[in-house]
Amino acid sequence: MDGMELLELESRLCFNFLWEQVNSNPESPGYGLIVDSTNQPEVASIASVGFGLSAIPIGIERGWITHLDGYERVLGTLNTLINNVDNHRGFYAHFVDIETGKRLNNCEYSTIDTAILINGAICVGEYFGGRIRELADNLYRRVDWNFIVDKENDWFYMHYWPEIYPEGYSGLGGQWDYFAEQLMMYILGAGSPTSRIGPELYYKMGKLTGEYKGEIYIRGWYNSLFIHQFSHAWFDSARYVDRDGINWFNNSIKATLANRQYCIDNPEGFRTYNANAWGLTACAGPNGYCGRYGTLPSGIVDEVNNNDGTVPICGPAGSMPFTPQESTEALLYTYENYPRLWGKYGFYDSYNLDQPEPWFSQEYIGINKGITLLMIENYFSGLVWDLYMKNQYVRDGLKNLMFSEITKGMGQPDCSINSSLKTA
Repeated sequence: MDGMELLELESRLCFNFLWEQVNSNPESPGYGLIVDSTNQPEVASIASVGFGLSAIPIGIERGWITHLDGYERVLGTLNTLINNVDNHRGFYAHFVDIETGKRLNNCEYSTIDTAILINGAICVGEYFGGRIRELADNLYRRVDWNFIVDKENDWFYMHYWPEIYPEGYSGLGGQWDYFAEQLMMYILGAGSPTSRIGPELYYKMGKLTGEYKGEIYIRGWYNSLFIHQFSHAWFDSARYVDRDGINWFNNSIKATLANRQYCIDNPEGFRTYNANAWGLTACAGPNGYCGRYGTLPSGIVDEVNNNDGTVPICGPAGSMPFTPQESTEALLYTYENYPRLWGKYGFYDSYNLDQPEPWFSQEYIGINKGITLLMIENYFSGLVWDLYMKNQYVRDGLKNLMFSEITKGMGQPDCSINSSLKTA
């Protein structure tokens, strides 16, 4: 199998996960909800649903499902979200019961997971139009972005979590004070037709920097790759610079290459890392899910990541538009050398050779299969980018944030291969 064949196969199997690991009973209040992880099939993730909605146009365009099947799944899912799933002022509970849509275990109403959900709704609204567009618009309009603004600091809050706070407290907690995966939230908030936020939130966002082998880039707290991937699955960031001249696509290229080089240099001395075993990011690990895998520098004092030799597949796979050659080589290396990491839905989540016995995940995680599918498709055709960037609210958001479009030949990478793909 060559690299292109593997990408097409992994893409198809990622889609199958998002299409099949779902409540498919149209009589159920939870119809259309998608599992967070195969380890907990009763738990749905709102972010998984956002990725799953975005996957529907891919499946139709590739011939994996019919237009009618895709339409009916999207219509039912949007009705479920609007009528049955627990939310507060338009912000959805992070995890819900896949059968009922009810919030699980007093989990947070999550701002970032809601943003991922809205991104998926925007994509299907642009793809299908008509009634689907109306429902997607309804979902977007219900989100009260101003509700989650810390007005003293001009930062978004991370979540609403009423039960654990003392009487009189707002229930809003955590703050998006530094750059991370929340870039999408500024675009959605600034474009909202019902609760628009101003550009000051974006421009007051803190920006930690990293430098590796002479390349300086804006990084996140744990320096994990997913923060350089998630917003870019929808926002075609190669086309824009902000008021300060930042092109986030180029920043993601630098961050991805730095992550790979860090694993090549391997200052922590793990057996697993090498030139084709890189991409440190949030994923399953030997001791459970860990969001603190990443490279140094990390945090303020370089002491906050939890690296243990675990290598995720979504690290290189979710970076396909940024590092297509290096990412493809990493996936081929993994496929050829670790057959235990391949299953019904393609690559399992991660592996680690630094345990007493080599450890291979047997778990599929919705957001990791989702980012893999969307970024491979964006590399192939730009489909998800094209749908998202057609949306008037998204265009309004970028305008209100004072982003400027750049043209080919003026620094914009041409990352799509625009190939005519055969059905896998």
